[in-house]
Amino acid sequence: MKSVSLFKAGINCFIFCSFSSIVLADEVKLSKTVTLTAYDSTSIGFAMAVSIGNALKDKYGADVRVIPAGTDVARLQPVKSGRAVAAVTGNGIFFAQEGVFEFAVKEWGPQPLRMMISSGSCGTISLGVAKDTGVKDMKDLRGKRIGNVIGAPALNQSSLALIAFADLSPKDVTLVWFSSYGAMMKGLLNNEVDAALASNFGGPMKELEASPRGVIFPQTPHADKAGWARLQRVAPFYMPHVSTCGVGATKEKPADFSYYPYPIITTYASSSFDQIYSLTKAIIQTYPAYKDSAPGAEGFAVERQSLSWVVPLHEGAIKAIREAGVWKPEHEAHQTVMVKRQRVLGEAWTSYIASASTMGEEKFRIGWSAARAEALKKAGLEVYFE
Repeated sequence: MKSVSLFKAGINCFIFCSFSSIVLADEVKLSKTVTLTAYDSTSIGFAMAVSIGNALKDKYGADVRVIPAGTDVARLQPVKSGRAVAAVTGNGIFFAQEGVFEFAVKEWGPQPLRMMISSGSCGTISLGVAKDTGVKDMKDLRGKRIGNVIGAPALNQSSLALIAFADLSPKDVTLVWFSSYGAMMKGLLNNEVDAALASNFGGPMKELEASPRGVIFPQTPHADKAGWARLQRVAPFYMPHVSTCGVGATKEKPADFSYYPYPIITTYASSSFDQIYSLTKAIIQTYPAYKDSAPGAEGFAVERQSLSWVVPLHEGAIKAIREAGVWKPEHEAHQTVMVKRQRVLGEAWTSYIASASTMGEEKFRIGWSAARAEALKKAGLEVYFE
């Protein structure tokens, strides 16, 4: 795949010297070279990563290198192996933590990931629907063509959750498969599909809005508790969100939407406390320099952080956020629960892999799903993905 070749090219082209030379300023100690992975170079996530990197370069002299990668596995692999400090990614880190979908394989399993900082934009990440379909509400998607991307469960699971809000299942729609996210966006523009997961403030939706098809983002009213229960059973990483920008929302006319933080700068629990503290603090301190440089970048404001999401934070990041004055006791309590969840998953994986390493792929996945569910239930934790 093109994204994989880009990733390999990035690995071959860059000399990773993240710890060799230190840049100091205002209590921040950054490596001379900071390597991040991110979405493909045309994505909003990549644009935000580059904008943050430019701000860190200007203030601290740190050389931030952003390697594009098309999948969650490709984004996390360099972080796991120590070749990159963090991944600028999305809700796929929840699947990695849980050890499901593409992470339910012998080479991966549940990953002890930690959030550093994320964007809580004024927009939404939901289903953008071509206006010429006549769709007004989520229930109107019955019988419509919904875009899916091969090998991208983070995208596909989100779409299934959003139609579940209206009590629809995959049987009630037509799933149209694309080779990449970019291809899906082109398919929506070219009338090959009726709806696709997108941010309502991104370039593809602006292009669709200006096209003959037009675009609408059906709301997910927060008062519909039953609808939200269905949505979060499929995608527990989604949160109710009042949007004030992007297609279908303004400050004067806010809209009830669903949301998860995007992008999320993610690392491993084992990453250096001092390194993650300094990098998080630097991103917080340089916010004024990059907040207007890319769509959604304003969401990195420290007061807009998702501190009680479905993945815990790194202790170094917590120190930086606590110093910024927004870390509260309820966040600490939630952190404890999420760290416990990762511990339960990790112990279940260690026990399972010891006896299942010679199994075939399909049998391995089925057995792991059962072992995972049993361990979570025994610990009194939600299973999801049964």
